[in-house]
Amino acid sequence: ARVVMTKTKEQEQVSNRRRAEIANAAGAALMVRLHCDSAGGPGLAVYYPDRAGKVKGVAGPSRQVIAASARAARAMYPVIIKALVGKVKAKGLRTDAATYIGGRQGALTGSIYSRVPVVLVEMVTLSHAGDDAFIASDAGQTTMAKALAAGIAAAVK
Repeated sequence: ARVVMTKTKEQEQVSNRRRAEIANAAGAALMVRLHCDSAGGPGLAVYYPDRAGKVKGVAGPSRQVIAASARAARAMYPVIIKALVGKVKAKGLRTDAATYIGGRQGALTGSIYSRVPVVLVEMVTLSHAGDDAFIASDAGQTTMAKALAAGIAAAVK
């Protein structure tokens, strides 16, 4: 797989719109947005758009992107969770509308601007000590990277 990063350094600020534009320009088979939650219960959740939303006069994603995103999320979530058993709690497969922003706009901003299939992975919840320790460790990061790679491979056969 060819990976296209949207940031070159940790503290770089890149908007969700710009991330989608980078994935669109690359013709990505799948845009995977990696995040760490800051509140709520511990664990990993995968989000995908199930409807078009609107932000700043732009509507999206298209029905085709919505369908492809749902297929990708459904393929990757169980693979990721299986690889993380005993490490990170499974919080579920959810739609963008289950988030605060997605609920207000209809979809998350990164999904609205995306012209390629898109998923958001909330890898851990940093306010939970166990999740924070897991993702801060080299072993946890390696385990998460391998789980994500396996999930992505399942989604983009």
